[in-house]
Amino acid sequence: MSDAASEVRANPNAPTVETVLSVHHYTDRLFKFRITRPASFRFRSGEFVMIGLTQESGKPLLRAYSVASPFWDEELEFYSIKVPDGPLTSRLAHIQPGDEVLLGRKPTGTLVLDALTPGKRLYLFSTGTGFAPFASLLRDPETYEKFEHVVVTHSCRLNAELAYSQEVVAGLKDDPLVGEASAGRVTLYTSCTREPHPNEGRITTLIETGKLFADIGQAPLNPETDRVMICGSMEMLQDTKALVEKAGLIEGSNASPGAFVIEKAFAG
Repeated sequence: MSDAASEVRANPNAPTVETVLSVHHYTDRLFKFRITRPASFRFRSGEFVMIGLTQESGKPLLRAYSVASPFWDEELEFYSIKVPDGPLTSRLAHIQPGDEVLLGRKPTGTLVLDALTPGKRLYLFSTGTGFAPFASLLRDPETYEKFEHVVVTHSCRLNAELAYSQEVVAGLKDDPLVGEASAGRVTLYTSCTREPHPNEGRITTLIETGKLFADIGQAPLNPETDRVMICGSMEMLQDTKALVEKAGLIEGSNASPGAFVIEKAFAG
């Protein structure tokens, strides 16, 4: 038994020790990994949890990660950036199947369907690894029970960094729970900021100029019908929030549902 596992047995509030099941590297900056899921672990699609590794000192090093798999999945999937000098991600980038990873016991977060009031159309605005919670929500049957149409945007620097979102959305048609419900109801809109792409520029620019809405054949944001979730860098969150509020949408929370919500958990 590892030292981390021993600590878990001694402290019921300590992270659980899970096993890495698979790892897939998309680029030299982005990868996904799947780990075992404790039978007692429950979460709502869109929430985040603390993930980490045991340091040489024996203490856990943890960071917040959105769960990318849906609530019903028997395994847990995460999507991560590799930060060369990041205390955690610089090590996490080298994990292999069979390795141990620490998993926090208390998932939380604001990117949940319960935090939004009823609407017709759901916009999921993301940049980089901010797509992770939306990978979970896109595979949740409740998303399609509450909204007629889902528009998910993913903006990255390079084309290769869009692979994960394209993979998830393409896989919806074969999904055991939402394959039929999601058919014809999900629009993936990608953009790049540093390479040629059909849609070039920051998502905030595409929203502000109206190009996003023109391209997908929808009217600009309407507080009566549209609901929004935002996940990305701090700058992206602030800028996109300002545009959404300018359109008349009111921020919501778990305690007081509204027309939009943002996430503020980051890995490093």
